[in-house]
Order: sequence, then structure tokens, then C-alpha cells
Amino acid sequence: MQSDVLVGLAGVIASAAPIVIAAIGETLTEKSGMLNLSVNGIILLSAMGGFAVSYRTDNLAAGYLAGILIGALIGLILAFCTLTLYQSQVAVGLVLAFLCRDLSYFLGNGFMGLTAPVMHSATLPFLSELPVLGSLFFDQTVMTYLSLLCIPTALVWINHTRYGLVLRSVGERPEAAFARGIDVKKVRYLYTIVGSALVGLAGPIYTLGLKPGWKGSMTGLDGIGWIVLAITIFGGWNSFRVALGAYLFELLRWLGLVYQAQWSGVPSQVLQVAPFPLMILTLVFVNMKNSEWFESLISLLPPPLYRFFSLKGKRNKAAPSSLGIPFRNV
Repeated sequence: MQSDVLVGLAGVIASAAPIVIAAIGETLTEKSGMLNLSVNGIILLSAMGGFAVSYRTDNLAAGYLAGILIGALIGLILAFCTLTLYQSQVAVGLVLAFLCRDLSYFLGNGFMGLTAPVMHSATLPFLSELPVLGSLFFDQTVMTYLSLLCIPTALVWINHTRYGLVLRSVGERPEAAFARGIDVKKVRYLYTIVGSALVGLAGPIYTLGLKPGWKGSMTGLDGIGWIVLAITIFGGWNSFRVALGAYLFELLRWLGLVYQAQWSGVPSQVLQVAPFPLMILTLVFVNMKNSEWFESLISLLPPPLYRFFSLKGKRNKAAPSSLGIPFRNV
């Protein structure tokens, strides 16, 4: 029983890897003040494109590189339309999301049912022999290791480097950053492309690893991008909390599969869909904690419970102040 649980939790860590990478990419983009709503389309198109390139070249690395390039290209289009042509970030992002989704289904018709190289786990010597931790973290694929590495890297980059300070200043006070000589447009271009490239990497992780093959709309990836956007908000634009949100989402999905056999009276579709509304309720709760009436309500609770739920004395991280707001250098 214990080994089954460990195998299940290791699967949760592996299946959360693309969501972690994509959400951290979106966090970097939004930290610069750019709102990228094309995430869902990027994941679908890069999943198809990465699989197609890997199939044609019989090379796994080429497939992942293709996913990165597809994401970067869409990020460049988004940045050009919003930063150079000064179009609405929301409108352009939504158009790209649906355009990329439909393109993935249209262009992917010829690759449905085919087989391409698949990434397998790479066991780390010695570390994989550690009790509990070894089977959880050190018997995974390279992409899962990369997702784990992205969490502290992004945290340090954003909060403890000069480049992170520039990123945060552009996202919070672009006028002040521009007055100090920072090229706001250039910074936003950079992080929109880099963030979108990370989102693009998430696509091939599914079709070349977690869910091998491209099956069109049956691939089951439509909607993951919207969850990534929700998790970015849930995590308060902090890479560590964003990762926790990704693991929570995949844990809920795994629990749905576990209890599906035990709760035979409950339709399987209910348990499969349950993680999505649960994540929405979590987001509602997180944002509800910011309201004064909620603070007044929980003041009636016993002191230990009040301290747990209250935000008083805690750092309440809101969205970057300029998120979605256009800025002109002239």
C-alpha cells in the first residue's frame, strides 16, 4: 500500500512538471506587466509541433526545441502587437489562444495516431536509493528535474538579483523605471518571449512523455493553459507558491482516479472534472481573504484559527501594478 502511494505521488510530481514550467514562464511574463492570455493555445500548438518535428526527425531533443521556438514566436507576436502596435493585451492574447488551438488541430491531422520518440525516466545514481525521497524525486525524467530546478532558479532570479529588480520595477512602476534609464519596452519584449518559450516547452512534455502521441482534441490538453493562468494568480506571482498550486491541481486529479474505483456510484466524469472547480474555489478563497468583511468574520474564531486565516502581519502579494496596462516610452 505504501509503495502504491509513493508511486502515485511520484506520478503527481511528474505530471505537474509541464504545468510548473508553464506557470513559472507566465509568472515571469506577468511580472514585467505583460498579460499573456495565449497560454492555452501555445501549449496545444507546441504539443502538436513538438511531436511533429520529433516524428519527422526521429529526434527527441528537436521536438522539445521546436516547442520552445513555437512558444517564443507566439510571444514575439504578442509583444509586437501590444508593445509596438499598442493593441489590447487581452484582445490579442485571446485571439492567439483560439487561433493557435485551431491551428494545432488543423495542422496536426496528418500526425494523429503516429509514434515518435518518447522520453523515459533517468534515475540518478545514489540519490534514487534514498528512502521515500529517492522514489519521489530522483527516478524521474529530465523534464521533471528541470521543472524542480526552475522553482528555486526563478525565485532567486526575481527576488535576489539585479535583473529581477529591473523586472519587478518594470512591472510595478514602469514610469519610474523609465525615468531611471530602463528600456521598459525592451524588458517586456524579453520576458514575454522567454516566458512564452517556457510555456512552449510544456507542450512537448505531454506529447513526447506524459501522453505520448498526438490525438487532436482527444489529446486532452485543451484547458490546461487556463489552469496555468489560474495557478499563476493562485501563487501570487511567486514561483514557489505557483509550483505548490500545480502540484495541488495534479494531486486532486490523482485522487479523482484513486477514488473512482471506490465510489462506483459517482459518474467517472464528475471525478475527472472535479479538480477544475476545486481550483476555482481555491482562487475565490485566496482573493476573498483580501476583503475587510472576511477579516471581520474570522475575528470571531478562536485565536489559533484566526492567526492561521488572517492576513494581518503577513505579506499580501497583489498582482503587478501595471499588469495589462500599456506603457509608452514617448
